[in-house]
Amino acid sequence: MTTLPPGQRLRALMDKPGACVMLPGAFNALCAKAIKDAGFEGAYISGAATSVSAGVPDVGLLTLEHFCRLIREAADASGLPLIADADTGFGESEMVRRTVVEYSRAGAAGLHIEDQVFPKRCGHLDGKKLIPLDHAAEKVAAAAKAAKEIGEGFIICARTDARGGEGLDAVVKRAQSYLDAGADMIFPEGLQSEEEFRFVADRLRSAAAAKKPYLLANMTEFGKTPIIPAQRFAAMGYSCVIFPVSMLRIAMGAVTKALATLKRDGSVYNVLDQMQTREQLYQMIGYTPGVEWNCRAN
Repeated sequence: MTTLPPGQRLRALMDKPGACVMLPGAFNALCAKAIKDAGFEGAYISGAATSVSAGVPDVGLLTLEHFCRLIREAADASGLPLIADADTGFGESEMVRRTVVEYSRAGAAGLHIEDQVFPKRCGHLDGKKLIPLDHAAEKVAAAAKAAKEIGEGFIICARTDARGGEGLDAVVKRAQSYLDAGADMIFPEGLQSEEEFRFVADRLRSAAAAKKPYLLANMTEFGKTPIIPAQRFAAMGYSCVIFPVSMLRIAMGAVTKALATLKRDGSVYNVLDQMQTREQLYQMIGYTPGVEWNCRAN
């Protein structure tokens, strides 16, 4: 299956009966390689993790080129199919179309765009505002048209943030409009319980035509959504679950503790056992000192 384009590979994984593909967030290429080495079959490129890694908040400040560089590096390093955050599409329909083309060229399996106004907010913050439904559907349609022209199974996921301000019925209404506009997958953001996830999944799948939509669940920490295992999402009919900022939070938690120790002790002696060794790092990237390193197909 590794010879298939990324979008087709991820679709094949999600099409397995009872599957819910876990997609940990990769905040750089080395993290993506670690995700692959841990046995995961896909990964996620988070707008939040990408933004804060660049030292800016998750409000849509980074450029399309910034995201594409990270996607390309993560895809090359890991060989995994990636779903990538495209925020609000970097602009109107023309930019949405360009985003689909550039993300595909960078090696992504698909992307998601959301229906917030710009500047956007993190999906688990209060006070989010949405663009009109017809405007959002127009952007989804532009993305779907571009993906169809590209071919190769590139996945268009439509995210809706309607839960916070308009309620669950609005989530379903907007999601159905995005499916009608050509979306392959729906991402209902900011849901607050397992019952809400089940409600949205049941309503969308019962309303769907012959081909049922893919559904994406967001398993982020410290937000509106409680911790729900991937097995439960699978039972509810979700196709994949993302863990967008988990690895970044773990890494930066370790970094800040190590820095405090270094500041206090003047050396890293007391945190050596928490480090990846030189040999482990070299093994991860497939490097042997003194031996010519070649870029490998994953």
